[in-house]
Amino acid sequence: MGLRHHTRYTGPTTSNAAKAGLTMGLFSPLPPAPTSAIDSRAAAWRLFITLLLMTLGSSGMYVSSVVMPQVQADFGISRADASLPYTLMMLGFGLGGMLMGHLSDRRGIAASLVLGAMGVGSGYMLAGLTHNAWLFMLIHGGLMGLLGISATFAPLVADTSLWWNRRRGIAVAVCASGNYLAGALWPSIAQYGVDTVGWRTTYLLLGVGSAITMALLALQMRQRPPEQAAPVPPKGSAAIPNAQRPFGLSTRTAHGLLWVAGLACCVAMSMPQVHIVSYCTDLGYGAARGAEMLSLMLTCGIVSRLVSGMICDRIGGLKTLMLGSVLQGVALLLFLPFDGLAALYIASALFGLFQGGIVPSYAIIIREHFSPKEAGARVGSVIMATLVGMALGGWMSGKLFDLTGSYHAAFINGIAWNLLNLSIALFLSWRYRRSQQQLAQSPSVA
Repeated sequence: MGLRHHTRYTGPTTSNAAKAGLTMGLFSPLPPAPTSAIDSRAAAWRLFITLLLMTLGSSGMYVSSVVMPQVQADFGISRADASLPYTLMMLGFGLGGMLMGHLSDRRGIAASLVLGAMGVGSGYMLAGLTHNAWLFMLIHGGLMGLLGISATFAPLVADTSLWWNRRRGIAVAVCASGNYLAGALWPSIAQYGVDTVGWRTTYLLLGVGSAITMALLALQMRQRPPEQAAPVPPKGSAAIPNAQRPFGLSTRTAHGLLWVAGLACCVAMSMPQVHIVSYCTDLGYGAARGAEMLSLMLTCGIVSRLVSGMICDRIGGLKTLMLGSVLQGVALLLFLPFDGLAALYIASALFGLFQGGIVPSYAIIIREHFSPKEAGARVGSVIMATLVGMALGGWMSGKLFDLTGSYHAAFINGIAWNLLNLSIALFLSWRYRRSQQQLAQSPSVA
């Protein structure tokens, strides 16, 4: 009976509304759910809403890549400058993710989600109306990135990790798949809009639809997650990690290494995701073929994230990160010798299948090795690193193209950054095994 009570959300009470002035009553948080709600139907319903929110909120990441050739021509700017809206959006996304994580920890996730709805909606509409290239870039960074998309990734991933124990890996994977579901759906939709009504009208329509739909879905997310006091042991380990000494390191050092790992993996990841449309245009295949490859890549990424989630439930977050890093490096290598149309479709599909589980694994690692009370802020910080990596990698690839006239050097650059990510993952794995051995040899340590 207790579980059934929490499968349906009710509106906030008057007392809750009075306590949450930031969310102005309608989006006031409800009290924490009981621990019996973990792994329940209430958690499953919340996960479905989360998936929809992330799919809507992440659209700008992929729509901006689709319109890049038209934006470059419209504003008369270089390829590197045409990449800057995406770069600034990712930087804003990353910084905003950390801020939204803090906001969600303190005020409930609905507060950050309603800000996200306002940011994404107004960002699309204002970007579609402006005729100034630099203002167009700043809108992407400030409204769409800092206030908009940031609310629908790190806070949702952290929130999901607190509603699940037995199936946490697959739950986080389903949540994070919304980011790739957006990549599978929005490029083709955006390309159709560009071809039929132009990129500016497409932006205006996306803005109106996103603002209304995301605000309505945010109403379903007012329930705070169940309160939990300690991390849970990673799969394959019976010992509960010391949240004060993750991997046998200080929390600052461990978190810093995860931050650098997140940065490195996404510098590597950004090259195909950001520039595949422009790459296909330069090869003479056309932007439509590139949009199809991006959709294929991210559709396969959904499969990858779900499979990686199931793997994560068996082997833990850190080993999943190592596996994903190895496979992403292999996928990047495939782009170097092949540039035929069929080969690029195959390489895009394999890239999606190989790398989709990397980013969600950071949330699992944090949940396994750090205090759950800091989940929102820590996940937000590491996700910020991944987005800085996407921003930096997207810009670097465009700059390398401007300098060399091709994307060959950009792919090599991505492979080098991927090796850095793998090195950190291997180091943390070694440190964790060593700390577990020391714990086993010291039975008197609490």
